[in-house]
Amino acid sequence: MSKKEYIIEEKYYKIWLTLIENFGIKRYLNLINKFKKNSEIFKANENELKNVNLIDKKICQNILDQEIRKKAKIFLNYMELNQIDIISIMDKEYPSLLKQIYSPPVCLYIKGNKKSLNELSISIVGSRQCSDYGKSITQKLAFDLAKSKVNIVSGLAKGIDSFAHLGAIFAKEKTIAVLGNGLNEIYPKENTYLAKKILENNGAIITEIPLNKKIEKINFPARNRIISGLSQGTVVIEAREKSGALITCDFALEQGRNVFVVPRKY
Repeated sequence: MSKKEYIIEEKYYKIWLTLIENFGIKRYLNLINKFKKNSEIFKANENELKNVNLIDKKICQNILDQEIRKKAKIFLNYMELNQIDIISIMDKEYPSLLKQIYSPPVCLYIKGNKKSLNELSISIVGSRQCSDYGKSITQKLAFDLAKSKVNIVSGLAKGIDSFAHLGAIFAKEKTIAVLGNGLNEIYPKENTYLAKKILENNGAIITEIPLNKKIEKINFPARNRIISGLSQGTVVIEAREKSGALITCDFALEQGRNVFVVPRKY
């Protein structure tokens, strides 16, 4: 097997892992501890699998499901054609800060610059219905931080997220967008051009969600733990009560990261 063939095969196994239902980091680490390689987990039979802690009958069925394996091949072909990569928690490219959080993703899908995931980063989050002051201060803060070689991390949502990414782009520096959906689609659609500019500026767009997964609200709070988990600190701007931005703030505090708040303009 050539090096290229080996890389593509390993990519297939990682895609397959993300398609297994109810398969989180604890189950994965138990399996990798026993089988050592993704390929060996893939080849394991039911008797071998069910002897691993937390791998019950239902999880065994999901791991052995042939339809999931076929779907992984379809997704692999799409990703090869569209320059989408995938890294697992066992890879050196996986962000070291993200490894430290509770329940980190087993794998991350990524378009763009993988190296940026391990560089100094600050996340900026806030309201989708932000004021003109919020837009202005977000863009200026992101611009200044980016000029100081700090990566800006946000969620590519409307409002504060968009202006955080824009500030870094205007500084001609890197920014990382974390999506709550698969990389076959940009959500919201009006930020498709912004996503393009992120990649053109050597940034990255990432997600833990597999391709073609229906966009669901339930995925966005989980996405927020990745935004804070990638970052040394989180800046909150004009966040509303019970908002996604405050969920990100809560995750940052739980993860032992710094949290900053921009004062409201009266």
